[in-house]
Amino acid sequence: MVIQWYPGHMTKARREMEEAVKKVDLLIELLDARIPLSSRNPDIDRIAAGKYRLILLNKADLASEQATKTWIEWFQSEGIRSVALDSRANKAMKTVSQAVADVCREKIEKDRKRGILSRRIKAMVAGIPNVGKSTFINSMAGKSVSKTGNLPGVTRGTQWIRMNREIDLLDTPGILWPRFDDETVGEHLAFTGAVSSDVIDEAGLAVRLLEILSAFPEEPVKTRYGISIEDAATPEELLSLIAIKKNCMKKQAEPDVDRMARTILDEFRSGKLGRFTLELPGDST
Repeated sequence: MVIQWYPGHMTKARREMEEAVKKVDLLIELLDARIPLSSRNPDIDRIAAGKYRLILLNKADLASEQATKTWIEWFQSEGIRSVALDSRANKAMKTVSQAVADVCREKIEKDRKRGILSRRIKAMVAGIPNVGKSTFINSMAGKSVSKTGNLPGVTRGTQWIRMNREIDLLDTPGILWPRFDDETVGEHLAFTGAVSSDVIDEAGLAVRLLEILSAFPEEPVKTRYGISIEDAATPEELLSLIAIKKNCMKKQAEPDVDRMARTILDEFRSGKLGRFTLELPGDST
């Protein structure tokens, strides 16, 4: 399934980031722990050149715990500190604050030697749409300072937010890149809600997701819906059978596959199907 989405405001947002990054010490990149590679904007390495780096594997509560540990080790081997995060859990923010201090320790020590003890670290927060940046910032601040939503594109402009005595955060809009060269990347981003539903064939996307999840040994499709891929001749038929099983029907007594598809996508995104990581280091995307 070929998926592309790059609305016009993202070009402006990228330019704003390129200008604003000159004012920061650290770039904090939020990735989706279920798709760490697919959710990495390839432009970020260029934008963040010369800056301290920290990767937060957000939505780790929805991903495989072991896979997340593997990703943390992989990023460490690449020279980038990373931390698993559920941005809705306030207790995780102490871990993030400590990681920021560790990553920026060289700067902090230089300031201390110059007699500067109260200069706050300026950090830019970047990531793809719907990865949870605003929720993370609100958790860090301990109050609602950034708009949140379960749809991509809620944040449209940059804004500085004072977190505490040590850190100022620059919130930025979620941006993608102009073209996904590998269709798997587009699929992964659509599965997790980073791409607008307006450009997606949701029934086709749900069929593809069912096909992928059916290969997991946990058998999430059978566990959740009582039907496995072996019960259907094709993944498309599996979607219809699930709709019938869940009494998701049209007035004409036909399975409402479009409504069932939206339900399946929503349940995957919210973790009701279980905790799954769709890619590992070394996978080709």
